[in-house]
Amino acid sequence: MPQMDDAERLEAILEVVDGINALSGTHIILVEGLKDVASLQSVGVRGEFFCVQSGGGPVKAAEHVWHSGKQAIIMTDWDRKGGTVARSLRDNLSALDVRYDDRLRADLAVLCKPYVKDVESVDAVVELLRGRASGQNDNYLNRM
Repeated sequence: MPQMDDAERLEAILEVVDGINALSGTHIILVEGLKDVASLQSVGVRGEFFCVQSGGGPVKAAEHVWHSGKQAIIMTDWDRKGGTVARSLRDNLSALDVRYDDRLRADLAVLCKPYVKDVESVDAVVELLRGRASGQNDNYLNRM
């Protein structure tokens, strides 16, 4: 990916948010926990969420999506654990013939990786980039 300035990175992150929202009527957003839901909602993501960890794990998450008749958006962290959960979700969804999108997760990971490794911090990255775009300093990262 070519080098991006803060404004371009912010715009690209918000495009991913728009992409999630465009699918939210027909997809369930699979996240690891409630902090992920709060972070995504605070940057504008709307839709039905399912928390994989508290909801019984990847098997239960896949069954929930299958029963709903919808498709899934996999939105787990991009650390080792999140990658493991994402793989398990892909396997379980595929076993039930449920279609899923994991491209948006990959895009968000690339855009946020210089700053954070988890979905629950996406709102902090957006706040940081908005602050920089408006000429404020980046003390916010020190609070993460």
